[in-house]
Amino acid sequence: MRGLIKMVAILFAFVLGAAHAQYPQRPIQLIVPWGAGGGTDATARIIASLMEKELKQPINVVNRTGGSGVVGHDAIAKAPADGYTIGLITVEIAMMHHVGLTALGPGDYTPIGLVNADPAGIHVRVDSPYKNTKDLIAAIKANPGKMKASGTGQGGIWHLAIAGLLKDQGIDPGALPWVPSNGAAPGLQDMVAGGVDVVPCSIPEARSMIDAGKVKALAIMDANPPPLYPNVPTLQKELGTNWSMAAWRVIAAPKGIPAEVQKTLGGALKKVYDSKEYKDFMASRGFGVVWADAEGTAKFMAKADTDLGATLKAVGLAK
Repeated sequence: MRGLIKMVAILFAFVLGAAHAQYPQRPIQLIVPWGAGGGTDATARIIASLMEKELKQPINVVNRTGGSGVVGHDAIAKAPADGYTIGLITVEIAMMHHVGLTALGPGDYTPIGLVNADPAGIHVRVDSPYKNTKDLIAAIKANPGKMKASGTGQGGIWHLAIAGLLKDQGIDPGALPWVPSNGAAPGLQDMVAGGVDVVPCSIPEARSMIDAGKVKALAIMDANPPPLYPNVPTLQKELGTNWSMAAWRVIAAPKGIPAEVQKTLGGALKKVYDSKEYKDFMASRGFGVVWADAEGTAKFMAKADTDLGATLKAVGLAK
């Protein structure tokens, strides 16, 4: 009898091991916390299409919007930890809990890999009187409260980008009132229509307006000029500051997925990241590419959480 029990236990362990080894055995869902047609959605869809080839299973992209990103991030975190639901989490996960929108933070996920980062640019109307960032900052300082900015929700990444820069320059962030919007696109449209004066957002988000001759980029919040527009100066060149801010995207899963599944997903994602198809797609849209494996991504997000929390507190946006 004891021998029979031992054989059954061995068989059961073998079956479980085989199941893990064969992951994935069915389609995978990739949740995007932002709307269809945006940069996060586009990034998710190219990754999904290329990972399908590596994993030999369909990957279905599902947009779960609402709550300034809270709804989608919450859906990823609370999904079964079996590897059949993953998500593309964004920089907001290192910000939302600091402003009281959710209790979720980077530690509530299993990181798979960092795949993208897009620095903020400073954009004005093409007929704006401000020819460079120095002129713009001087005008904001001389006329507190008279100019407006937009490009995301209150306390969002682009709000933090310009508020942090003003703080860096010794100016009260309240000197440039923020008009909340549902993203960079409506913010840019409002600016072109004359509703606001400045939109700090990524270069790819402003690209169509720049190419249409309606918007000009004064500077980029990064150490290097943007590849799409190499003549756009850095803040270091314009103002002598190293202030920087970028939106980033990470493929992640619910906390607690099996180590074997995390390894399989990580291996497939690295092949996608290294592929010509992914690099060409991202370059064609001006999206920045940057890689970190699971361990590196965990450290990256933890640092971002600490740094963004400190900045939010410094500019009076943290709760």
